[in-house]
Amino acid sequence: MKKLFGLLAAAVPALALVPALAVAAGGSSIPLDEHKTDLYDKASLQRGAQTYMNYCMGCHSLEHSRYNRVARDLDIPEDLMLENLVFTDQKIGDLMTNAMRPEDGKTWFGATPPDLTLVARVRRPDWLYTYLRSFYEDETRPWGVNNVVFKDVGMPHVLADLQGRQVQGTAQVAVGYDTLTGQEITEEQDGVLYLVEEGTLSPKEYDRLIFDLVNFLTYVAEPIAVERQRLGWWVLLFLAIFFVPVYMLNKEFWRDIK
Repeated sequence: MKKLFGLLAAAVPALALVPALAVAAGGSSIPLDEHKTDLYDKASLQRGAQTYMNYCMGCHSLEHSRYNRVARDLDIPEDLMLENLVFTDQKIGDLMTNAMRPEDGKTWFGATPPDLTLVARVRRPDWLYTYLRSFYEDETRPWGVNNVVFKDVGMPHVLADLQGRQVQGTAQVAVGYDTLTGQEITEEQDGVLYLVEEGTLSPKEYDRLIFDLVNFLTYVAEPIAVERQRLGWWVLLFLAIFFVPVYMLNKEFWRDIK
């Protein structure tokens, strides 16, 4: 028995490292911006769904999700969902697929655009949030853009009209404040992304749009997340109450044993 406990004690720390190693293997070499996911913000999720269906769905399906499930979870009436967010002849109970054939996608983009149902679980919300805000002009690439997070990305920047023209170059970057004067301290750095021309949205508005889009993708990756969290509290409450009779029963069993 002691050997068994010893093996378990040795195995637990090793197992605890597995998620960290997995994240490191699929992570980015640049600092990622934090995405403060809020799956309880229905308005944000609805805006994210709208952005996805208008700008992403043509190439990237959500084939493990259904329109009616999304409509129900996001409090969108089914008739409004069909009228405004379903652009094909699909029915409300259908899977969220698109009309692009895999061979066409491979011909146009060099690789078939992947399904994005689980992308937030594979890549993490922080990665997606940073990635979608890190496109910059690069004339050497087939689509004229590159990405700091995903070097030599093979997709166009479909949100460029909203964000504007972003380039990578040398710029003055704030590195702190002078404690005596309170003035900002800047220094020149290479590889900085900055806008040379705003799009139809201001930088703040664009960041909000991307936040909502990533929020929606995080929901799609695990639609049961909110329900799971809610049930978790009831489970903990049940265990706390159940502990009392179990403890009393244990005392009763061992009362006469010396």
